[in-house]
Amino acid sequence: MNANWLTQLAPELPPAPPGWWPPAPGWWALGATVLLIVAGAIVWSRYPRRRLRRTALGELRRIRANEPDVVLNARAIQNLLRRYALAVFGRDGVARLHGDAWLRFLAARGGDRLNGAIGQSLLRACFGGTLPDDRHEDRDAWFMAAEHFLRRARPRREPPS
Repeated sequence: MNANWLTQLAPELPPAPPGWWPPAPGWWALGATVLLIVAGAIVWSRYPRRRLRRTALGELRRIRANEPDVVLNARAIQNLLRRYALAVFGRDGVARLHGDAWLRFLAARGGDRLNGAIGQSLLRACFGGTLPDDRHEDRDAWFMAAEHFLRRARPRREPPS
């Protein structure tokens, strides 16, 4: 072999670095997935009934944490349930209800745990201002029943006329 010929060859060139565009298919799929997740989160957080429920559940947690008095708890729970029902079911169906009619309304719309003695003790404490000594353990039942109602309450869909 002649060594001259090897010196006449062009020097080795490294390949060009890869460009950043167009991205690989995996990056396209990842980008589309991230966009779908962000869009879904925006739609989910802006859904008004869900936002209303989250707000009401947060207020119920604050009532439970900040108020040690049983009668004030009853009033706060009753007020919260009434405001939530007004917002979800409308003024016409809720505003005039009181006493047993109110408890039946709550039971029919998802608050079946407020039916009976628990609901009666809530109303007695709320509007009577007192609660018999044997009913003070109802406080936890009120909170559980109110949370159950807040999570399950849905307006009934009327069939189109």
